[in-house]
Amino acid sequence: MKRHGILNAQLSGALATLGHTDLVLVVDAGFPIPRDAHRIDLAIAENLPDLRTVLGLIADEIIVEGVVRADDVVSNNPRLDEWLQGTFTDAEFTTRTHAAMLSEVAREAKVIVRTGAFEPWGNIGLICGVDVPKWFGGEGVVVPDYYASKL
Repeated sequence: MKRHGILNAQLSGALATLGHTDLVLVVDAGFPIPRDAHRIDLAIAENLPDLRTVLGLIADEIIVEGVVRADDVVSNNPRLDEWLQGTFTDAEFTTRTHAAMLSEVAREAKVIVRTGAFEPWGNIGLICGVDVPKWFGGEGVVVPDYYASKL
């Protein structure tokens, strides 16, 4: 038996397939997931599981280089935005329109994880990164400027 971390076999396996720049989208209960998407449905009931729990568990499993959220999160759900900023402190944050999150961003996602969240604009994209010290910490390796601050 697995000792800790994500126990859901489908989610754990999907996270293991992610590489640099891949996008995983963690969405609320009402998100219109495209028919052809790699869908992992964790929703059981209202707020079971909730968005923050699932995002936090995923954050423990992968390196997050970027966070994408609807511009409405910043203006209309500031508590969620504060939580995201505090959880993904090393990530670059970007915003898209709510409509783009429902369409273009959903089509770009390698995996879409549906939660039971009843959270306004609770659709968050996580862009996978690399462990900069492990990749660029070797002797004689030139670190690109955009990664220098992470060494």
